[in-house]
Amino acid sequence: MGIQLFKANFAVEACLKQVRECLEKGWTGMGFKTVELEEAWKEYTGHKYAYYLNSNTAGLYMAVDTLKEVCGWDNGDEIISTPLTFISTNHAIAKNNMNAVFADVDDTLCLDPQSVEEHITDKTRAVIFVGLGGNTGRLGEVKKICKNYGLKLIIDAAHMAGTRYRDGSIPGANGEADITVYSFQAVKNLPTGDSGMICTDDAELDEIFRKKAWLGINKDTYTRAMNKEGTYKWKYNVEYVGDKYNGNSIMAGIALAQLPFLDRDNAYRRTLAQWYTDEFAQYPNQIGLVTVLDDCISSRHLYQIFVNDRDGLMMYLNANDVYPGVHYMSNTEYSMYSYAKGSCVNADFASNHIISLPMHMEISHKDVKYIAKLVVKYLMDIRGGERLK
Repeated sequence: MGIQLFKANFAVEACLKQVRECLEKGWTGMGFKTVELEEAWKEYTGHKYAYYLNSNTAGLYMAVDTLKEVCGWDNGDEIISTPLTFISTNHAIAKNNMNAVFADVDDTLCLDPQSVEEHITDKTRAVIFVGLGGNTGRLGEVKKICKNYGLKLIIDAAHMAGTRYRDGSIPGANGEADITVYSFQAVKNLPTGDSGMICTDDAELDEIFRKKAWLGINKDTYTRAMNKEGTYKWKYNVEYVGDKYNGNSIMAGIALAQLPFLDRDNAYRRTLAQWYTDEFAQYPNQIGLVTVLDDCISSRHLYQIFVNDRDGLMMYLNANDVYPGVHYMSNTEYSMYSYAKGSCVNADFASNHIISLPMHMEISHKDVKYIAKLVVKYLMDIRGGERLK
């Protein structure tokens, strides 16, 4: 199969133990393990409230929808976002009949605070900050801008499970963001089959999340099963036209089995990243590196470089059984967001030059040296060592 971009590493016996417990108890849906995981995630991160969902995408959709309701936003109001992200981020805005306004990225590939401020209008209501690859970028500066202008801050933390600041705190926790949404999708740093977590410090928001994710019903099945109201436990009210976004105990059990290994695995990812960086250090004119600021201890979900002839390099790597990826093509290249095409020059450059190299727990130092050797050979020998442009 060659060297793949991603490959999940599961603690198989621990996962099977969790799943077996669900099957033996006869409770595989919402509740039981989902509640246990929410408590464990709050303890791990410091978030005051955490609700387990079937995906990060569901969390982003619900974050914008709920803030729009609570804050009284109108259709056509604006949310500032990045074009360099998976489409879920910006679909969350469009799905709620609001307009995505694209600010540019900086050398961390996260939102550039100066560009964010330049795009604020009297219709701006929020900023969605994407921690691309696990990077915190200049999140603190973006938070200050949001505070100064009275804007809500949503963090798309799909790549940030385990990312910390140097002082040990978790981005988005302790009031840094209004809502933070994580992904535990199949190849993320905390892998399940597919699931996510929406977190906040606001009790009202958490209460609404739990209703909206369960079709607008004000009591979920597990809560009704566990209550002491006798025959009245079947009664509930429906307060919203909600969605079916809840997580289940099978996926939560897998996440519980994986959580004890998250910091260890992220530490190894940072080692892989340093090995790559060491290999590329002597080619600064041909290979561009993404900046990770000193205050960030990244989850290193991705290791990305900038190169000329990215597509040619990908084909060359494929021919040598190495299978990289691209994160991401600028969303302004998609027809529905093409109104902003050409407006974010740094994101456009990244979109045309960036490549994600294999990053997972089965990659060895030998693998890194082999991949790096292929990259250098292509750029220096086949492409003649041309400067990055």
